[in-house]
Amino acid sequence: MASNSGTGTGADRPVVTRFAPSPTGFLHIGNARTGLFSWLYARHHGGKALLRIEDTDKQRSTQEAIDVILDGLDWLGLDFDGETVFQSQRADRHAEVAMKLLEAGRAYKCFATTEELAEMREQQRANKQPMRYDGRWRDRDPSEAPEGAPFTVRIKSETSGETVIEDAVQGRVAVKNAEIDDFILLRADGTPTYMLAVVVDDMDMGCTHIIRGDDHLNNAFRQLQVIKAMQGVEDGWEEPVYAHVPLIHGNDGAKLSKRHGALGVDAYRDELGILPETLFNYLLRLGWGHGDKEEFTREEAIELFDLSGVNKGPSRFDMKKLLNMNGNYLRAADDGRLAALVAEKIGPEADVTILTEAMPVLKTRARDMNELADGAAFLFKKRPLEMTEKAAALLDDEARSHLAQISARLQAESDWTIEALEANLKAYAEELELGLGKLAQPLRAALTGQTTSPGIFDVLVLLGREESLARIDAQAAS
Repeated sequence: MASNSGTGTGADRPVVTRFAPSPTGFLHIGNARTGLFSWLYARHHGGKALLRIEDTDKQRSTQEAIDVILDGLDWLGLDFDGETVFQSQRADRHAEVAMKLLEAGRAYKCFATTEELAEMREQQRANKQPMRYDGRWRDRDPSEAPEGAPFTVRIKSETSGETVIEDAVQGRVAVKNAEIDDFILLRADGTPTYMLAVVVDDMDMGCTHIIRGDDHLNNAFRQLQVIKAMQGVEDGWEEPVYAHVPLIHGNDGAKLSKRHGALGVDAYRDELGILPETLFNYLLRLGWGHGDKEEFTREEAIELFDLSGVNKGPSRFDMKKLLNMNGNYLRAADDGRLAALVAEKIGPEADVTILTEAMPVLKTRARDMNELADGAAFLFKKRPLEMTEKAAALLDDEARSHLAQISARLQAESDWTIEALEANLKAYAEELELGLGKLAQPLRAALTGQTTSPGIFDVLVLLGREESLARIDAQAAS
C-alpha cells in the first residue's frame, strides 16, 4: 500500500476522507471533482471515504437537491462508506463543543449588539482598517452585560505567532494569528455557525485528510483555531492533512461559468449525453496527471491517484476535449448497454434488439448519446417520413426520377449486403456519369428524412429490403 501524502498527524493514521456538498442546487462539476479526488485518495490508500450533506441552510437546502447529489454520485460510481451524515441533525453536538470551549475558557460570550458591530465596522472602514471583530468582550466579565441580554459565543483565537498549514497541494502556507479574529461559534439563537459545524463533524468522523477547493484555504486557518482549542478538552482532536485543490477555470482562463460548462452532473448525463466513465476520467484529468496518459480505467485511477500529482494552478475545462473523449468511450462501450440508453432517449417506438444490431455502425460517428439517438431515430420512423427542410430540398423532380430507377435496380438485387448494394449503386452512377454523392444524398433523404446518417449502404442494410424499398418508392411517387 502506498504511503500517505502530506504532513501532520493525519499522515500517521488510516486514511479517512470526506466529501461534504451543500444541497442548495445541483452537484456542480467542480464539487464532483472534489468528491472524486477524496474518494480516489481513500481508495488508493485502502481507507474510508465518507459522505456528509451540509444541509444547515434550511431556507436553501431541499430534499430534491439532496436526491440529485446522491443520484449524481451514484451515477459516477462513487460509493462512499458507512451512513451518510446530515449536518442539520448534529446541531446539539455542535453546540456541546461550543459550550465545552466556553467552560474551558477558550471561548467567551459576546454581548455586542448588532448596532454596536455596525458602528465598529463603519469606524474600521473610515480608518481603512481590516474589517474584523475587535475583541471587545474577549476579556470582559459577562456580568457587565444587562441581565438576559442575548449573546453569541466566540472562539478565543490565538493572538501571537502564526498558524502554519503544510498543505499537500499548495505547500507551506502561513497566516499571522493576529489576522484571525474571534469568529462566532454559536449565534445568538443558539445555532452553530458553518465554521464550527464543519470542524466538529470532521473531527467526529475521524477525518485524516480534508481534500477540497482552494477557496476554503482561508477557512482552514480559522478551523485550526477550533481544533487546537479543543485539544486537551476532548480526545480525538488531531489536526488533519489539508489538501486545497485549485478551482476549475473555463478554456479562456476565466472563472468557470455556465457558458464554459459549469453545469450539474445530471445535466452532463441527461442534456449533453455524456457517459459516466467519460466524466469520471475527464474530472480525474482536470488538475491531476500521470505522465502523458489520458484515459484511465477505474482500477488504474485508484492505483495511480495521489495528491502529489495534483497541479498547483487552476485547470481549464474544455468541452470539445470532453466530447472527443466521450466519443472514444462510446465506441468502446457495450452495444447492448448503449442500445438500452438510446432506446430511452428515442421513446417507446425504439426496439432494443434492432438498436443493438445497429450499434456497431451507429456509434462510429457519435460523440454523445444525443448524437447517437439522433443517428438511430431513422430506424423507427413511420411512413410517410417527416423531412427536414434540407432533406426535402434534395428531393426535386430529377432526384425522384433517379429514386424510381434505384428502386427498380434494388428490387432485382438478390444479395442485400453492403458490398453488393454499393456495387449496384456505383454502376448506376457510372451509367449516368454522375458522382455517387449525387445519388446517395437524395437516397439518404428518402430513407432517413435527414441529410446526415450512417453510410448510405449501412442504412439500406439496417432498414432491410422491404422497408428500404417502401421508403424509396414513397418518395419517388410523391
